[in-house]
Amino acid sequence: QVQLVESGGGLVQPGGSLRLSCVVSGSIFSINSMGWYRQAPGKQRELVATTTSGGGTNYADSVKGRFTISRDNAKKTVDLQMNSLKPEDTAVYYCNVGGLLTYSSRYRNDYWGKGTLVTVSS
Repeated sequence: QVQLVESGGGLVQPGGSLRLSCVVSGSIFSINSMGWYRQAPGKQRELVATTTSGGGTNYADSVKGRFTISRDNAKKTVDLQMNSLKPEDTAVYYCNVGGLLTYSSRYRNDYWGKGTLVTVSS
């Protein structure tokens, strides 16, 4: 069974930093993409940043230059370093893996973590 466990959320002042981490566990053969999405109150879930197995990255315009995504394929982890945080970054942040193939499955699937709350406030 595949599990995604996020950590690192919390309360931070504007201009501060936080680092989110996500560990993927299970009988995993390969993963295509890993990334982070967020959902603010009253808004739809949106992409924050993603990374491919080859190292390519994609960022939302609103976080470019402030957030950095990193991935460890061997450890099956994906981190999100968030700097210069703004109140509008307040949201529940979700870890996502796309195109995950386990040793017992025939098809690739996508999985989500339960989310970790990030609050940016003075």
